[in-house]
Amino acid sequence: MITLEDIKKDPVVDTFIRKGNQYLGVIGFTEHSYRHVNLVSNIAKNILERLGYPKRQAELASIAGYLHDIGNVISRNSHGISGAVISYPILMQMGMHPDELATVISAVANHEEQYGHAVNSVAAALIIADKSDVHRSRVRNADFATFDIHDRVNYAVEHSFLWVAEDKHTITMELTIDIDICPVMEYFEIFLSRMIMCRRASAFLKCDFELVVNGAKLL
Repeated sequence: MITLEDIKKDPVVDTFIRKGNQYLGVIGFTEHSYRHVNLVSNIAKNILERLGYPKRQAELASIAGYLHDIGNVISRNSHGISGAVISYPILMQMGMHPDELATVISAVANHEEQYGHAVNSVAAALIIADKSDVHRSRVRNADFATFDIHDRVNYAVEHSFLWVAEDKHTITMELTIDIDICPVMEYFEIFLSRMIMCRRASAFLKCDFELVVNGAKLL
């Protein structure tokens, strides 16, 4: 069976992730490099493991998490769909079983809030993992005076963590935000649709989604 380590060793995957992140940097987007894809891969896997899903299902979530932003090498627009199209021949050539391949590419294609849905457990875990990565380390712009709202929101987040409580059936996103840099309302201004998507993905996994900001439960 194809593993995450097999995916990481593929030269096409490696180049496309690296180049995609480079191209996003040119147009001013936040970091989407190895740090982001590895973190999303780990979180997606952990979500399913903690909720008691089979190990292979969790491994597929880690693979989808690692591949989810590969479409940025083509364009930021509809990069989930293009990422699924790119991933298909790579995984097929590696010999991934068609059922597993279908699960992975559907998850990659559905991780963006503009058009995505939690169509299976892997997709649900990927959505939550991806949207939970909000942190100042992702901001590449070094000039605070020129920050746009996305830069400000990400830079204001000093701490972010995702808690999965299997016994309570809850998935909690915990953030510490410097409100001198970004008011909490500004966070919701750009991330409300993402939080709604996380709530729906959590519901697919039979969990409630909670958002805690600076110690206060907001969702």
